[in-house]
Amino acid sequence: MVTAEAPEAAHAVPARTATFREVFATPEFRPLYGTFLLSTAGDELARVALTVLVYQRTNSPLLSALTFAISHFPWIIGGPLLSTLADRLPRHRVLITTDVVRALLLALMALPGMPLPVLLGLLLLVSLCAPPFESARSALMADVVDGERYAVAISLTTVTLQVAQVAGFLLGGALVALHPSLALGITSAAFAVSAGWLAARLKRRPAPAPNSGGSLWRDTAAGLRFLGGTRRMLAIVALLWLGALFGNAWEGVAAPLAAELERGAASVGVLLAATPSGVVVGGLLLGRFVPAARRERLVVPLILLSLAPLLAGGLVVALTDAGATSFGVLLALLFLSGLGATWFIPLNIAFVQATPPAYRGRAFGVAVSGLYGVQGLGALAAGLAAEGILPSGVLMLCGAVGMIAVVPALVAYRRTRQDPAVAVEGEGAAQA
Repeated sequence: MVTAEAPEAAHAVPARTATFREVFATPEFRPLYGTFLLSTAGDELARVALTVLVYQRTNSPLLSALTFAISHFPWIIGGPLLSTLADRLPRHRVLITTDVVRALLLALMALPGMPLPVLLGLLLLVSLCAPPFESARSALMADVVDGERYAVAISLTTVTLQVAQVAGFLLGGALVALHPSLALGITSAAFAVSAGWLAARLKRRPAPAPNSGGSLWRDTAAGLRFLGGTRRMLAIVALLWLGALFGNAWEGVAAPLAAELERGAASVGVLLAATPSGVVVGGLLLGRFVPAARRERLVVPLILLSLAPLLAGGLVVALTDAGATSFGVLLALLFLSGLGATWFIPLNIAFVQATPPAYRGRAFGVAVSGLYGVQGLGALAAGLAAEGILPSGVLMLCGAVGMIAVVPALVAYRRTRQDPAVAVEGEGAAQA
């Protein structure tokens, strides 16, 4: 971690990259990493369980889809506000409290015969715990591991996110086949274990920006002013949102794309799994074996690598006959896009370096809220475009338009990286 109090450290180049053993040797990293795995898998397991339970009771695809979407609403409508708690309160307390609350709410949801409106209301309350938890965890991670260990830690959590999501979906599907309430009960137990682990292993640190009489809204506005008044932060956030918008939008037409390839429904999951698989491999390689100085310079080519295969993949599908060959080539290109999508690892490190500790919770909250928003908008836009053109054309547009759209953000990112003074120019105004 590079703090605002020691800006000269931001340009120190370590002699070597850290090892996985060195990262796991950090006592507080282990509970942060382990509970991240439990929370992510638990979230996905609960989504699957509630989606199936609602569909079983109503036989309505719309209500089932709405149930799945409810868990994302709190990030979009309240992420920046709720993430402020990660700066106003001790971060270890935020983590423990939100896990305890989720464990209790999910235990209520697991009770047989719970009315459907009550279930949906409880799910919304469970989802409201995610912004403060994730903001506090992300900010605390930067306090616990520093320097090259932070880079390796980010690559590990990136890989864990992909694996935990897949595991949560698979486990959820297996458990709901027995009974959805069983899946909810196990999820409640997972959050209880997470809370106990964090309570036993995290140090007690004071709040980085304790309440001094200002309101939650005022603190939230101060965080937004910091992001909006700092060219470095604006460049990083713009790059993050644009890269995610065009890199993930095609997932909204994965099912029609599989149909265009004359593949069955099972191939939809295979298509969607190709990119995360590339992220897993690329994240491990980038975080562990690429030196910091080179990693920073790879942001630009990696973003282009994440988008160019989408253009190529759309061309392959559009210009060749549907069959095993075109499907295999598309999978390889989507995997290559996943390798490029590891651009967000060095971008995450740059984000932490440019953010003073007292603002990290709010900054992470705004960034993640925007990610949820742009990915939802991207999927919607892709679906609307597929009403008039083939899904392969949508895939091509994602790659081609994306490579053009990210150019201004890439230029701004490179300019602010070369002029480190702009990274902190807005800090004084935000604090005022």
